[in-house]
Amino acid sequence: MKKIINDPNAVVSECLAGMELAHPALKYTPELEVISRREKTAGKVGVISGGGSGHEPAHAGYVGTGMLDAAVAGNMFSSPSPDRIIAGIQEADSGAGVLMVIKNYSGDIMNFEMAADMAEMEDITVKHVVVRDDVAVPDSTYSTGRRGIAGTVFVHKIAGAKAEAGGTLDQVAAVAQKTCDNIRSMGMAMTPCTLPAVGKPGFQLGENEVEIGMGIHGEPGVERTAVKTAKETAEILLGKILEDYDFSGSEVALMVNGLGGTPLMELYILNTEVQRVLAERGVTVYKTFVGNYMTAIEMAGCSLTLLKLDNELKTLLDAPCDTPGLKV
Repeated sequence: MKKIINDPNAVVSECLAGMELAHPALKYTPELEVISRREKTAGKVGVISGGGSGHEPAHAGYVGTGMLDAAVAGNMFSSPSPDRIIAGIQEADSGAGVLMVIKNYSGDIMNFEMAADMAEMEDITVKHVVVRDDVAVPDSTYSTGRRGIAGTVFVHKIAGAKAEAGGTLDQVAAVAQKTCDNIRSMGMAMTPCTLPAVGKPGFQLGENEVEIGMGIHGEPGVERTAVKTAKETAEILLGKILEDYDFSGSEVALMVNGLGGTPLMELYILNTEVQRVLAERGVTVYKTFVGNYMTAIEMAGCSLTLLKLDNELKTLLDAPCDTPGLKV
């Protein structure tokens, strides 16, 4: 195992401490592993998210103007505990309530909902949405129902913009739910990843083998097959997405997401093929995002996300944001 770390059991806290030093507008709460905005806006709805670490820049990288008010980090690939989450809720609360954006993993849902109950006892009104954008498999190792993956970043962006514009908690929750309803994703993996505390890959892929539909924690996908070209990869992943949801005749936001170990060169090549397929299928790309938005440590691979847009979602997508992981 070759990693630039000190203690394998301290990677989360040391990562967040380094993030605070690099971005002075962010505040790190040690031990509770929360990154929050240093400056609060009174009367603004707070938006928080979080989950297991290892998916950077998600989730702490999306804290800042126009997106999240706080992010809660669990240990590597592990859900954050309720005491961490309630600390995140408290950091995000400015008197107008807090929206939690949760990815559909059993531990995340249980712990975030438990923390919400604790917050209600402190007279903090909390609502939540659950992101289930992965069309690959109906259930997985970590989830009952579809997994939440890179499409979650679009939910952060839309909900954060609505909150920044002064929306009420009900309004922010409603537009976040609309985003969840109109988003679909699917990914593939080319190499495994290594948890620092484990020191060896969690699974194996052959030299000329890829896994279609693998999850961001290494959960099984649809099939293992020979390495595909960018053209074939675009057609396979989009085929499943477009089969699941009718995007024809729509304007969409497109995300071509790297899983941590895929060069940008390859993501841009894939983007060319994705845009070709979408044009052939009558789907208009309004805005494109290419990069590492939700990773799986150093896993090589990618995911594609489509968000069907209307005028409201386009306006919120275009609204300014300033975070370590995304600037508009």
